[in-house]
Formats: sequence, C-alpha cells, structure tokens
Amino acid sequence: MNSVLVTGAARGIGKAICLRMAQRGWQVYAGVRKLSDGEALTAANPAITPVVLDVTDPDQIAALDAVLPADLTAVVNNAGVVVDGPVELLTQEELRNQFEVNVFGAVAVTQAVLPRLRATRGRVVFISSLSGRISTPGTGAYNASKFALEGLVDALRVELRPWGIRTSLIEPGPIATDLWFGATDMVDATTAHLTDDQRTLYAAHLAGLRRMSQQVPKIAAPVESVVEEVEKALTAQRPSARYIPGLAGKVQVVATALTPTPVLDAIFALVTGISKKKK
Repeated sequence: MNSVLVTGAARGIGKAICLRMAQRGWQVYAGVRKLSDGEALTAANPAITPVVLDVTDPDQIAALDAVLPADLTAVVNNAGVVVDGPVELLTQEELRNQFEVNVFGAVAVTQAVLPRLRATRGRVVFISSLSGRISTPGTGAYNASKFALEGLVDALRVELRPWGIRTSLIEPGPIATDLWFGATDMVDATTAHLTDDQRTLYAAHLAGLRRMSQQVPKIAAPVESVVEEVEKALTAQRPSARYIPGLAGKVQVVATALTPTPVLDAIFALVTGISKKKK
C-alpha cells in the first residue's frame, strides 16, 4: 500500500490532502500539533493515522522513526505560517519563526524520512507559493521564506536523482482556507503590537496591507485546486518540478515575468497605497 506523511494536516490544505489520498487508497500519516486535531481525520477515514508533529520540534521529528512504515512512499511538506508587516518593523523573533516553520522545519522533516524514500524510490512534495516567485510589500518575511524554500528544493531535486526520488513544488496563490480568510485579523493583530510611532510612520503601508487582506477571500481559489496538483505530483509517472494550481496563478506568473521591475514596483506601490516619495 502506498503511504504518505502530510505535515500541517489539522486543517486547510493539509487536511484536504489527507482526505483525498486516503480516499485513493493510500495509508496517510497526518502530522498535527495536537492529537485531538487528528481524531476528526481518523473518524472521516480510518486509513488516516494522526501523528503528533510540530515541525520545529527536533524530538517530535526524531520520534517519526518509530511511527512511520519502513516502506513510506512520500512526504508532503505542507506546514507553514505567515508573518506579515513591513520589513523594518519585523522583530528578529518573528523573522526567525517564519523561517523555522516554513524552511527549517520542512527540510528537517524531509531529512528524517529520506532513508525510507530512498528505499522505495519515493516522492517529496513541498507546498510553496506564488509568493516564492513574486514578492509584495507587507509580506516580505513570508516571501523570503518561500524564496528560500524554492532555492533549497531546486538543489534537492537534482541531488536526489541518483536514487529516483522525484521532488516537486506546488505554488498556489491565495487559497480559500482559514489562513487567508483570517488575513484581515492577522494584519490588525500585527498593527496592534506596534508602537504609536511605528503605526504613524507606516500608516499608509498598514492601511494598504489591510485593504489587500480584505480582497484575498474574493480571489481565493478552492482548496481542491491545490489537492489535485499534489495528487499529480504523488502519482504521475513523470511528475513536474513545479505545479501552479489554477489558470489565474499561471497568468500571474507570466504577467509579472514580462513586466519590467520599475513598472511592477509602481503597481505594487499603487495597490498598497504607498507613495513614491515623502514630501
């Protein structure tokens, strides 16, 4: 039986991947931070086994060795967080946490399961983002983590060729999950923790970021669009290096690639309410 470890499986994209692959007859190991989060998954399909896994906890990653089958077929690195706010206002702790989850955690989990995947000529899938190709004001930390992830995976994909381990990146835009539907609350929470001087200095930026967050639910693609691409990456005879869910995402990548950087900067400044120069 094919088997897969999915991180960040408690909700959203991770949960949907678990349900889809279990439905397809795979044995699914659902990485959750609280065991209670995994009980609903097991109730939905007994082929899903919840595993307590915080990707930033070395002990929990090491404990995977006693839980996962020797013939593990694949891993889907889905766990991720978003840290927002202007780069100048980011604390070092916030920036480190962004990378701990989105980059270091994904690599650590992959390293832990590669001996199994080498034996099975398995698959490695990373849920990245269009934010790993296109950086926007107010989300620099998140962009940086996804840019870093893409660089690591591009190297890893070639490095694993001798063992037939296929590696893919999934690059969705905004997806209709609680993460993005709560984007405005996230911006408000970030703003609330700033000092009065910081809020004054970046008033226009923060207002623009909040406006953008309100538009996210209107353009968010369905979760199934990502799940379909993950399934392709796990099952295709020759999986692609990258999958971009939905036509809108593909158009966005092409459009930004063809747009000169000064023009792109001006567009991003305009839509986020950032003036070119302080008077």
